[in-house]
Amino acid sequence: MTIAARTVPYFSQFASPDLVPELIARTRAAEDDPRWAESGASSPQEYAWWCRRVCGMACLRMVLVHWRGEAPGTVELALECVTAGAYVVDGERVEGLIYAPFAAYVRERWGLAATVETALEPDQVRAHLDAGRLPMLSVHPSIRTLDPAPTAQGGHLVLAVGHDDEALYVNNPSGFAGSQHYARVPWPDLPRFFARRGVVLSDPR
Repeated sequence: MTIAARTVPYFSQFASPDLVPELIARTRAAEDDPRWAESGASSPQEYAWWCRRVCGMACLRMVLVHWRGEAPGTVELALECVTAGAYVVDGERVEGLIYAPFAAYVRERWGLAATVETALEPDQVRAHLDAGRLPMLSVHPSIRTLDPAPTAQGGHLVLAVGHDDEALYVNNPSGFAGSQHYARVPWPDLPRFFARRGVVLSDPR
């Protein structure tokens, strides 16, 4: 499969993709992100509370713009997912993204097909991409730098958008410059980050 066309758009979970290193390192407060309103949040404080938690919403936003031409902001999507039970807010804690209610929300709200996967192997990811589906994959966030020794697998969602014989290509909502849009992850590197679970999305229209 060729990935040259790069037809799936990119959105960061942070409103300013160029500020991701500073926001991740907390050398810049999220409240000071000048583009915070693009998230659909009602205030910089609401944006700051959600922005580190909405990797899945950034993936969904990419999918919606790709297949539907437009999408709400990440915080707006997150609030819809709270109502749908895909996020459970308990004080300062958030449980989620919870895959089953998220998949139901995607089907009912957006008319997309969504399948929860709990034992997803790399060749199945390739097959989904070849069939025109877009898998959201649970990976460790250090995939952004291809960390040689991540502390775990999973914990962060990226969108698989293409592949070739040597590598998977992902849109990473918390990627740094060079590891955001169609970021290359060599197949031998993927298993140390990948928890083999996620949600596979497709457009039945």
